[in-house]
Amino acid sequence: MKEQIGIDRLTGLLAFARAGSLGSYTAAARSLSISPSAVSKSIQRLERQLGVSLFARTTRSLTLTAEGRDLHERALRLLRDAEEIEQAAKAAHAEPTGTLRVAASFPIGLHVITPVLPKFRRRYSKVNIDLRLSDHMVDLIEGGFDLAVRIGDLSDSRLLSRRLSPHRLCCYASPDYLARRPLPTHPNKLEEHETVNLRYQSSGQLFRWPFRIGDREVEIMPSSGIVVDASEAVLTTIAAGGGIGMATSFMASAWVGRGALVPVLEDYAVDRHNITALWPESRRSNPAVRAFLDTLVELS
Repeated sequence: MKEQIGIDRLTGLLAFARAGSLGSYTAAARSLSISPSAVSKSIQRLERQLGVSLFARTTRSLTLTAEGRDLHERALRLLRDAEEIEQAAKAAHAEPTGTLRVAASFPIGLHVITPVLPKFRRRYSKVNIDLRLSDHMVDLIEGGFDLAVRIGDLSDSRLLSRRLSPHRLCCYASPDYLARRPLPTHPNKLEEHETVNLRYQSSGQLFRWPFRIGDREVEIMPSSGIVVDASEAVLTTIAAGGGIGMATSFMASAWVGRGALVPVLEDYAVDRHNITALWPESRRSNPAVRAFLDTLVELS
């Protein structure tokens, strides 16, 4: 007769699955809403019960042992099954409730998501939002996220998706800068101007500026005197008179609204439809996810 699995062992397996995916007890504890010491004790208890070492621990790192790697994928399946059970239970409630864990990059989080949070909370006061902002791509399933909003091409076929509102890529400059320099009338005139460009933190590559010229889209790599690695820094630099920079309309609109920036080369701006909300299949019937998606579509 097989030994029945106990609650302690289930808890240990869940903690092990999350710690193995996230690479630390602290991150696992945060995602499971428990303390790091509770994660550590659960995993140590599990190791004693299984008679194997699951992690090789040092003061600076936590890595899976050979035995741990073999067991990790099975533990992940258990975690996914547990989350699907939880989501199915939540779907039985007509009113959205609980904590919604959302992931996004800093620009998307600051300019697309946070502006809609107050109205969402007024509508659904029983849903708490846990928004995590990072320019590094996160794994929604392994990280335990309910939803993410991303910009750019998508490659994870395990996720469901929904397109949000389109935006424009356009050049901007401050009124002070344009008072000192003639307004460019064509993208090829940018070589006569000071420009500020973006370097992607993820790849180290410089942003290539797209323009719509006639029926073609062309890309220009300006020779910029200032290069920064955050989109917000492009805006603050050009608003201070640093030259011409390219930004998304959802980021620049507030600056334009208060007169700090002026669109430049508008006739050559490029439209994009690549802001996308993503969520795991296990969250399909979650009322809070559905409510948040509807709010994003309505207000973004």
